[in-house]
Amino acid sequence: MPIILQSALVSNLYFISQLLYRKYSGNFLVNLLGKWKESEYSGQSVPVGGLAYYITAPSSLADMAANPFHALFYIVFMLSACALFSKTWIEVSGSSARDVAKQLKEQQMVMPGHRESNLQKELNRYIPTAAAFGGMCIGALTVLADFMGAIGSGTGILLAVTIIYQYFETFEKERASELGFFGL
Repeated sequence: MPIILQSALVSNLYFISQLLYRKYSGNFLVNLLGKWKESEYSGQSVPVGGLAYYITAPSSLADMAANPFHALFYIVFMLSACALFSKTWIEVSGSSARDVAKQLKEQQMVMPGHRESNLQKELNRYIPTAAAFGGMCIGALTVLADFMGAIGSGTGILLAVTIIYQYFETFEKERASELGFFGL
């Protein structure tokens, strides 16, 4: 989920930046948000300056070598955005320490050596850190795919694999329930 949220953030920033640049290209703040140029080959606008440029993956290793600050900024942005969105997602999705402690209490499960009232505090030590680390790992996987020059973006590949795997899991569950239904 963090990569989807990060991708939505970047897409919205691109959209707003392009819109403003087409209308007010001489404005300093608009140029700070992003400068755009039409590509010779595809006719699409590509960022060439501003924040929009720095949150875009470098196009090649030569581009990385020519502008290492761009590559470093992109890496830091991707990792921190994915970690932040991952921590936010656990709060929104019902996976926070409070929610997990409540679920464990309802199931009458206890953590040996800890009081029931102390369970949420103990879980709070691990769950947000694990979520942030997981988000950073997903971000690192995306950055690695972008830097290796994968066809499409690292985000797109990650989303495609995740969706295909979810369909596979659904197919296997349905197949298993049908086999159980027929007694095989």
